Amino acid sequence: MVTESAEERPTDARSRRRLGIEVWIVLGLSLGQSGVFAVVRLVERLVEQLVEDTRLSDQTASMNTSRSDYEYLDLTFQLLRMGFALVPVALALYLLSSPGRSAMRRIGLDASRPWRDLSIGAGLAVVVGIPGLGVYFVGLALNMNVSISASGLEQYWWTVPVLILSALKNALLEEVVAVGYLMERLRQLGWQIPAAIAASALLRGSYHLYQGYGMALGNVAMGVLFGWWYYRTRRVMPLVVAHTLLDVVSFVGYELFEDVLDLP
Repeated sequence: MVTESAEERPTDARSRRRLGIEVWIVLGLSLGQSGVFAVVRLVERLVEQLVEDTRLSDQTASMNTSRSDYEYLDLTFQLLRMGFALVPVALALYLLSSPGRSAMRRIGLDASRPWRDLSIGAGLAVVVGIPGLGVYFVGLALNMNVSISASGLEQYWWTVPVLILSALKNALLEEVVAVGYLMERLRQLGWQIPAAIAASALLRGSYHLYQGYGMALGNVAMGVLFGWWYYRTRRVMPLVVAHTLLDVVSFVGYELFEDVLDLP
């Protein structure tokens, strides 16, 4: 379970305030920023539905889009985008570290239990992935979700490797920042476990609002499960494995079967 010794918690109001400001800065540079843009994007979609009579389910959210018409410039942009997206992960790990204590070991982002983490991660991916498909298709039927185009890349030799790297990038960013970092800091600030899990889950839901509020609610449920798991084990690596597998199946599967299944 996630526990902190007394010396890890700020003992005065000024230290707690500094720690709170730190959390807002990290989120403002990463997933919190994404959440704000996702809210505005959802408002835009709802306005479009009202003004242009275009149902939410008839609109499309595109992911992993091409950045250039030139193959190797596109590849360069893709790699740069992913690299800079991981800077908040490095920042979060740096802020969690302390003399003699590795942040990666603190949140369980290490290779100390590779087979156990892989097996648990695969199990979590199945538990989340199958209901997740149901949430997506039911949400479309109820006009609560948009259609998702999981890969908008041109078909180059590097397309599938880049999609796999994109999946890993998403997993590291979301699980390290939204679960490991945020829950550690909220616990240090004196938040109770249910409140910390709820905050992590709501953050996860917020930056998925661009996919519709049905998918956002589904991601809140995923966030509760992942937050609870982190609280019980204090290991984020199985969550990274699970998230990577989910996104690899979504991104690469879409790329490979888009034409066969007539996907949007």
